[in-house]
Amino acid sequence: MSDCAAEDCPLGHLTALETADGSLSLHSDHFQEAFHSSVGALEEARAKFAQPAELQRFLAGSTLRVLDVCVGLGYNSAALMSELEERQGPMAPEEAPRLDWWGLELDRRPLAMALAHAPFLKLWPEPVRHRLEALQRNGGWQDRTSAGTILWGDARQTLKQLPSGSGFDLILHDAFSPSRCPELWSEEFLRGLAERLAPGGRLLTYSRAAAVRGSLCRAGLELRSLLPAPGQRKEWSSGTLASRPNPRDPLPDYGPGWQPLTTMEQEHLQTRAAIPYRDPGGTDRAASIQQRRQDEQGRCTLESTSRWQRRWIHRVASMG
Repeated sequence: MSDCAAEDCPLGHLTALETADGSLSLHSDHFQEAFHSSVGALEEARAKFAQPAELQRFLAGSTLRVLDVCVGLGYNSAALMSELEERQGPMAPEEAPRLDWWGLELDRRPLAMALAHAPFLKLWPEPVRHRLEALQRNGGWQDRTSAGTILWGDARQTLKQLPSGSGFDLILHDAFSPSRCPELWSEEFLRGLAERLAPGGRLLTYSRAAAVRGSLCRAGLELRSLLPAPGQRKEWSSGTLASRPNPRDPLPDYGPGWQPLTTMEQEHLQTRAAIPYRDPGGTDRAASIQQRRQDEQGRCTLESTSRWQRRWIHRVASMG
């Protein structure tokens, strides 16, 4: 399935991987990176996206608006939809909110490969499987409790095709890492995502990069640090929750799967690592975006990231 013309294979050759929890992932030779951590694709979707989304906040009779950036194999949205299905019992479809879902994806093959993998299909309730299949086959679905549309192509362009004025309650951002795919972590793209959040809306991502967090802050979002997924080695952060402030319902400092940024993380945002990726026209190639950032880092007077690392290694050692 991954042997095709270059224009049909924007992610290059795709290789199937089995992660530690037994779930399917893929490796892209174009980006030289796997789609998920080795700990487990399913666990990552649950811990970094479904859990901090706190779906219980959305009540029956309301509409939950979700944007999935880089749908990939579909794990993140499938995990959300499965949790909603658990609230729907067969005799009580009113127990969950109505789902209005949009997805952005460059390459059609990852979802197709997932849907051809029997163990992947067994992970999800039947309604969720049907929705994923409809996305692949028809580009969308509509049923009594939800509707979904996927836009194929460069997310920098398809983002502009979303309905105007639609404020998303959740944005799931799961692009390849900033160093590999800076196009989808630029100041401009992240600001575009932030502008599409409703008050109180949350953007969730596995990235803890200072360049990403700095851009999200400048876009007016407040940040929290995601905690490691079960089985993942303990690190200073496992990702980022960024929320558009809502004075009527402030984001708690602590929640399921998140905590405030530590002093170390806050100081990280004052280092050269926080220089953003810039893509003013939304059309530049990765090499140009990376070079622009390197040039800006070379001119800035911020503390070097290596010095920040040494300082905190020393502090942690002295506290131990």
